[in-house]
Amino acid sequence: MAKNRQHGLPSREQILDFIATSDQPAGKRELARAFGLSGADKQALKILLRDMADEGLIEGSPGRAFHQAGGIPKVTVLRVKDVDDNGQIWAVPERWESEAPVPAIRVLERGGRGSALGIGDRILARTEQRGNGYAAHPMKKLAKGEDLVLGVVHLEGDRYWLRPVEKKERRELPISELGEAQPGDLVLAERTGRPPRISARVSDILGDPFAPRSFSLIAIHKHGIPHEFPDRVIEEAERMAGLPLGDREDLTHIPIVAIDPADARDHDDAVWAAPDDEPGNEGGWKAIVAIADVSFYVRPGSALDKEARKRGNSVYFPDRVVPMLPETLSAHVCSLKEGEDRASLVCHLRISKAGEIKSWRFARARVRIAANIAYEDAQAAIDLAEGKGNAAAEEPPVEVASSPCSMPEIADQPPVARELVESTLKPLWACWRAMYKAREKRAPLDLDLPERRVVLDEKGRILSVAPRERLDAHKLIEDYMIAANVAAAKALEAKKAPVMYRDHEPPSREKLVALKDYLKTFEIEFALGQVIKPSTFNHIIERVGEADFKPQVMEQILRTQTQAYYGPENHGHFGLALGSYAHFTSPIRRYADLIVHRSLVRAYGLGPDVRETGLTDSDLEAMDVTGELISQLERRAMEAERETLDRYVAAYLSERVGDLVDCRITGVQPFGFFATVEGLGGDGLVPVSTLGSEYFRYDEASQTLVGEASQQSFASGQRLKLRLVEANPVSGGLRFELPQGGGGQAERRGGNGKRTIRRDGKRGKDDAGGKGGGRAQGKRGRPGNIRHHGR
Repeated sequence: MAKNRQHGLPSREQILDFIATSDQPAGKRELARAFGLSGADKQALKILLRDMADEGLIEGSPGRAFHQAGGIPKVTVLRVKDVDDNGQIWAVPERWESEAPVPAIRVLERGGRGSALGIGDRILARTEQRGNGYAAHPMKKLAKGEDLVLGVVHLEGDRYWLRPVEKKERRELPISELGEAQPGDLVLAERTGRPPRISARVSDILGDPFAPRSFSLIAIHKHGIPHEFPDRVIEEAERMAGLPLGDREDLTHIPIVAIDPADARDHDDAVWAAPDDEPGNEGGWKAIVAIADVSFYVRPGSALDKEARKRGNSVYFPDRVVPMLPETLSAHVCSLKEGEDRASLVCHLRISKAGEIKSWRFARARVRIAANIAYEDAQAAIDLAEGKGNAAAEEPPVEVASSPCSMPEIADQPPVARELVESTLKPLWACWRAMYKAREKRAPLDLDLPERRVVLDEKGRILSVAPRERLDAHKLIEDYMIAANVAAAKALEAKKAPVMYRDHEPPSREKLVALKDYLKTFEIEFALGQVIKPSTFNHIIERVGEADFKPQVMEQILRTQTQAYYGPENHGHFGLALGSYAHFTSPIRRYADLIVHRSLVRAYGLGPDVRETGLTDSDLEAMDVTGELISQLERRAMEAERETLDRYVAAYLSERVGDLVDCRITGVQPFGFFATVEGLGGDGLVPVSTLGSEYFRYDEASQTLVGEASQQSFASGQRLKLRLVEANPVSGGLRFELPQGGGGQAERRGGNGKRTIRRDGKRGKDDAGGKGGGRAQGKRGRPGNIRHHGR
């Protein structure tokens, strides 16, 4: 550690020097300590570090140590990617978010007698800069999981090969040990050997990759998501489920309702509201947000707690959920079900007539949910009561006696009992409308990007894939949850108690510059000198109006945003335009919420068993590490869920291979352009080689391919019809061609350029690529960055 530094706010050069010479990870705390900063100087340092990050001088993982931009953290996780002929091990960072190329790092092992590391191994390592590159000293070998290759066995001649399911993995591996696997089986395999003789050894047979419910299984194994609970965890869950609820605030007389998706697997939140008759809040509202009291059942340091922390969150697929907690708790005892007494941690809110939160109070309570209502039913019930749409807000016709030759008209069953509509839904909506006005005044980021929903039959077969409808009922629940999350953060701040914040920082200057260049191609001006707020982006969307390229602009704005993360330091929530924000409302499925519950229990002494259920000192000391861990696990879950949706979309579209489909271009690169099927999603490539014999020039600034002779252009946001020539459900990959197939190729193939994907694992004829002479060159002769721009 560098010593004898002058006290006072350091300069940019001093910070860079400290980071470069420090022999341990250098975060804000280490910098403040080294330069003797306190009070206002610490806040000034925070602003300076943020400016340096925006300027591209430094980078850092959320809430943790900084390193020089384009550099490697002092201590980080690496993955072994290669072992050269001289036995030198090369690794890459497991996480790399810089725009710079991913560096290859020399791994320096002790001893020198043969390598204990192989391709795919993960290590925690201390890194240092050596010359123009980096070297790493292994500290600990980490558990395997993602280093296994997931693929399909196929037979070519007399040899077995493994075809990886990962879209980016183009190389097939010879199988050295097949075991009992058969051609066509989906398997997990280990890479063995050394270059150039890398092979695969089958370690686990997963079955038929085309069978219903296999697509989520692929993601589970590919990402190493724990999906089976150890016996001791299940036994502990059964034991804890039998705990008596104890002495709690009794709210069983209040008609609280849980409004969730029709296919919800768990119910961890419920709501209620009524006019407030207390002095000082005339015309306002009182509301209750009741949340499952998971901290009562999952105690710190228990087997349940360790397993929940290891998982970080539940993972939701169209055909299954991989829960954070055993089903005994997640689907039963902790799930807020109609007519059942449940343990709850409730947030009592007082809301002004202007929709502002005036006060809050947290308590452990006993609740009895009046009804579990689907979003669609709640919306239909309130529309019926208010006379909206086709539903008539009048009494149903009285039935009269009919002759034996006629059938009486029977009124449709109302989606929600009328007494519940009057007692609960109407006040909920009235309070929410006040809250929604306050939300509009706050002007959070408003990106209306559709969410895909896969509907399966009872056998797991796909019935439909379509955008999920966005109703007022969704917005209502979202705003009550946001209010409770804000209250939780502020309540803990008032006690100076630990908070696991949900941080979302403003976009970096680098991303704003990229957005400015992108918008310029649509003749939309974007000033970089202004103060950037969420409303800044909302105004851009308003200026675009209903133009064809609106979805593409919204997606680009989304890519401009930083990634939200969890951490014990408050950096605000830019997207929601909130100064303090924590996750409190979903402890069944998010470990972050469980931490917030425990902190509330400890800070406010909630219940007689505070010591057993509140935040512990060891929890407090691990807040930084826990925040980093659950942020990584959240990203893993999001990627697994997205990939599985892509596989379902590809399976759904596999029946339409050869058809023309309506598409929109989502990204353009020198090698071709990516397109998505309108209304379904799923990205596919149109290779430039299939565009015909014409030479296409790639313009990097406008992200456009332009034919030199015809001036035909392909640009982001453009809508067009494309022929679907490949849909691979195993990888989730799609491939398209122009209707004419690039000089008539599709016609010569009878309109079906399908790449055969056979269940027996034998290689089919791949005639989807075509042999057109089309080519493209990046501007100024550069090939450009090859990346999947549409994702």
